[in-house]
Amino acid sequence: MTWQLGGSIAGLAALDSLNPTTLVAIALILLSSRRRPLAAAIGFVVGAFATVLLIGVALYVGAEAAASAIAGALTWLRRGAFGLAAVVLFVSAVRSLRARRRAAVGLPEWFRPVTAAGLGVVMTGADLPNAFPYFIAIERLLVAGITTSTATLVLAAYALIYCFPCLVLLAFGLNRSGRVVGALRRLHDRFGSADVIPPNRIRAAAFLLAGLAVSAIAAAV
Repeated sequence: MTWQLGGSIAGLAALDSLNPTTLVAIALILLSSRRRPLAAAIGFVVGAFATVLLIGVALYVGAEAAASAIAGALTWLRRGAFGLAAVVLFVSAVRSLRARRRAAVGLPEWFRPVTAAGLGVVMTGADLPNAFPYFIAIERLLVAGITTSTATLVLAAYALIYCFPCLVLLAFGLNRSGRVVGALRRLHDRFGSADVIPPNRIRAAAFLLAGLAVSAIAAAV
């Protein structure tokens, strides 16, 4: 485990942490009139943390076993990680070229402080297929050839960084001042309310260029 590897993993985790879905969920929990919003928000973060960590460990162990059993498997695993990232970016580019309706983010009827962790698991797990930094981070760990115990610690750190913006939002949300509540409300209205997203060629071009760059990396490894 080197400082360069640790820095790249931390950077990927920071990029992955900018997830509007989980941030909006925390804002919605804090804004709701339900009882014990703090316990519910903490439960949600715990569920998100556990999902990122456990799925990451399972993917690492499975990929490590495949690389050990099949000649050349590591090369294909690397190509798969970057290929998946490229596909996600290309899909995002296409979606940016047309107007689309965004569904509102809301709390289900079964949501309670005791079930908040389950919602964190569900929402985080549903979003992981789009989290291309996550798969690239696992690929980096595989290439480094570190032990499973070390990889588990690194993935735990990744999951903590992933949840860090939610923890910051939670800390600010405990201050129920008008300014904080207004900021939470704007966050929810910006990313969590039902809306029609207009096409954006600049965003589409940015996704396309990023997809092409990642595709080139996938072909080169």
